[in-house]
Formats: sequence, C-alpha cells, structure tokens
Amino acid sequence: MQWLAIAIGGALGAVSRSFLSAWTTKTMGTLGTVFPFGTLAVNLIGSFLMGLCFVLIVEHLELRGHWREVVMVGFLGALTTFSTFSIEGLQMINHGQWQLALTYMAVSVFGCLATCYAGWLIAKHFI
Repeated sequence: MQWLAIAIGGALGAVSRSFLSAWTTKTMGTLGTVFPFGTLAVNLIGSFLMGLCFVLIVEHLELRGHWREVVMVGFLGALTTFSTFSIEGLQMINHGQWQLALTYMAVSVFGCLATCYAGWLIAKHFI
C-alpha cells in the first residue's frame, strides 16, 4: 500500500511539474528560452512546500497512514527535479555560458534551501 501511495503522489507531482514548468517558461516569454525558469520555479516552490509540509505532516499533525509518502515522497519528490537542474546546468557549461550556469546553480541551491527554510519557519510560526 505504501508503494501505491507514493505512485499516486508521484503521478500528481509529475503532472504538476510539467504544467508549472511549461506555464512559467511561457510566461517568461523570450527569457524562458534563455534561462530555465520553469525548473527553477518548480524547485523553489517544491522546496518551500517541503519545509511547510514537514512541520505540518511530520511534526505538528503527526499524521498516520500514508500521508507523508503521498505528499512528501511522492508529490513533492516528483514535483522537484534535481536531474533536470543538473542537465540544464551542464548544457549551459557545454555552450560556454559559465556565468549563466553558475548563477543558475547558485540561485537553485541557495534559493531552494532558503525557500525550504521559509516554509518551515512559516509553519512553525503559525502552528
């Protein structure tokens, strides 16, 4: 049953990632073809939600059953994407765009840590 919970959450997260990434890229217009805003957006949002959900699901509500697996492992695990981040950074480097690649990597890593912490703080403050 645990695997099914993860699979359901993962399917929803993957579809959400695809939609949110495409929408962000489209919204950014020409900039969306130069810089991977879609991947950055899903990773920042997913990290924020991970911090928030950790406090809500694990610490505060102590939800039983498969809630942690559905939401955190399945949905948020599929929503965020380290592999896409990695290949996009590598492609920038291969095209000689070192400054853009380093900016993307720094914003992604530190931004995701910061948004995860922000979600965690917000949940701690309001619960």
